[in-house]
Amino acid sequence: MVAYDVFLADCPARTTLGLITDTWSVVVVVALGRGPARYTELRDTVGGISKKMLTQTLHRLVANGLVERRALRTAPPGTEYRLTELGHSLLEPLAALSRWAEDNTDALLDAQASA
Repeated sequence: MVAYDVFLADCPARTTLGLITDTWSVVVVVALGRGPARYTELRDTVGGISKKMLTQTLHRLVANGLVERRALRTAPPGTEYRLTELGHSLLEPLAALSRWAEDNTDALLDAQASA
């Protein structure tokens, strides 16, 4: 196993860190942690995300093995997204990060207002 170091400029782990800490990636992974969802369900769940950004985020998460895309044989045809095993392994740390953000937003806003 290779040892990675996010402090090195060319370390692949830094790219991984960037992928999983992107705001939209975090929110989409957490949303899919609730269970599989269609594109429109995700768009409705994730407030404020544009169609373009959701599409880009899903493509990036699929390309990196965190999310699986499945074509549905429905009329009209649909697409469902679900977390892979690797994506599920992110839920606990992202849930902790999300809770921290929710719990500390007031303190951050107070600090910004007094700066």
